[in-house]
Amino acid sequence: MKSVTRSLRILEAVAQHQPVTVGELTKLFGLPKSTVQRTLVTLNEAGWLRANRRDTTRWEIGARVLAVRPAALQGSSLFAAAREPMIRLRDAVNETIHLSVPDALHGMVVVDRVDCDHAVRTFHAIGDTSPLHATATGHAILAHLPKSEVDELVAGGLEGYGEETITDPAELRAELRRVRDRGYAVNHNHFRPGVCAIAAPVLDEDGTPLATVAVSMPASRFEPGRLTELARLVTDTASEITARHLG
Repeated sequence: MKSVTRSLRILEAVAQHQPVTVGELTKLFGLPKSTVQRTLVTLNEAGWLRANRRDTTRWEIGARVLAVRPAALQGSSLFAAAREPMIRLRDAVNETIHLSVPDALHGMVVVDRVDCDHAVRTFHAIGDTSPLHATATGHAILAHLPKSEVDELVAGGLEGYGEETITDPAELRAELRRVRDRGYAVNHNHFRPGVCAIAAPVLDEDGTPLATVAVSMPASRFEPGRLTELARLVTDTASEITARHLG
């Protein structure tokens, strides 16, 4: 049991200080470097930790935590605040509604979904991840982050997922300015071909983005003439979730 407790404490420390080195953890816990290294490797093999993509000597939270986190969030105040507004939005547009949260700069994680009744519809499983630079949910978050964090994301490279993906840093920054000004983001085949989405951010009292709510649909049902109406419904829903979450 002692080794299990140690592993959990190291996992918590990585979550708090990520990205963190073996040496930093050794000093924090006063443990032999070999013991910390073995624990990190074990947690990495189990999917709980991963090496930082820019500096492989540093460790950060891994994909397994992302899969567990949505279930944990279902009891949170954010989840509770979002559920009813999401259902009303689904009823108004009859398309799939997603609630997603950012995993630092690694991507967006779906934490809740309300399905429509169309036989053909978009689907993202709870726990699914997607890149920030190539999705409406990601743009809605990035538009409200400090310039330094956007610069960090851009420095890591902007992977292309199709012809519509924004991979030019200047173009991305210009789009983020538009998103911030109008209050919502649009994804038209940017990430997955044939999928469109409109997303708006859920903010805390300081204007920091906590999550996004999005309406997602097949491109075949996306009508440009309805964009203004859909955007208003999504932004109103995001504002309601924000107000309910802040109490």
